Amino acid sequence: MDERLEPSVDETRVSGLTHSEVEVVRTIDLTRKFGSFRAVDRVSLTIYAEECFGLIGPNGAGKSTLIKMLTTMLPPTEGKAFVAGFDVKQEAAEVRRRIGYVPQLLSADGELTGYENLLLSARLYLIPHSERERRISEALSMMGLKDFRDQLVGSYSGGMIRRLEIAQSTLHRPAIIFMDEPTVGLDPVGRRTVWDHVQRLRQEMGTAVVLTTHYMDEADELCDRIAVLHRGRLQAVGSPDELKAQTGPNTTLDDTFAKLTGEELATEGGYRDVRQTRLGAREHS
Repeated sequence: MDERLEPSVDETRVSGLTHSEVEVVRTIDLTRKFGSFRAVDRVSLTIYAEECFGLIGPNGAGKSTLIKMLTTMLPPTEGKAFVAGFDVKQEAAEVRRRIGYVPQLLSADGELTGYENLLLSARLYLIPHSERERRISEALSMMGLKDFRDQLVGSYSGGMIRRLEIAQSTLHRPAIIFMDEPTVGLDPVGRRTVWDHVQRLRQEMGTAVVLTTHYMDEADELCDRIAVLHRGRLQAVGSPDELKAQTGPNTTLDDTFAKLTGEELATEGGYRDVRQTRLGAREHS
């Protein structure tokens, strides 16, 4: 039986379907080994159009490894994964055309202005010259950075840098955006600002968002559904309320996290501080 999915984000192929029925990611027994170690172990899940889907788990759970496979940066050892209907291993170029990626490590260049960072991204995404200025202007406006377009990113706050990185990842209008720890190192105000812009992104662009996070309040606030990973294996999938109900009445996602994984969960600055914080927080999986 051919398991290949049709490219379900193509509107000509999804007539009559609601967004909640349109699959943008499907994994089937997806596995990644490093020697004899299974960083991701037979993970099967489905993510739908316009959904915000969270991946939570302790360090080393396999979250970043899973994201790297879905974004074609790391080939699967076993199993299959389809993103926007294309096989991540056999059709990697087609996958990359349809996704955006916001890495945990700093990706904006502090020696360039916000506009210059976006212009570089527009060129890398092969956006036609006639479209670049409009796309960049729209991205700056959406992320609340229009008044800072000509300032060096080295002078931005951590929250502004993150919003610029999100803007960079959306210039080509992707069907899915992958975000690895999108608010790591930000203070509560910066985190809330990023949350608001992620929600706006989904509403205005119809983009599915897949994010990893260690912040349970972030997962609870943003995510329609959450997958809990532990030691490379999928422990549970459900809405925040469904997962909390597994622990008992009046419980939190922190309680659910501790129950499912057997573990407890572990100041925003400028460009240099953000770089050091993200380096220190990088997940070694």
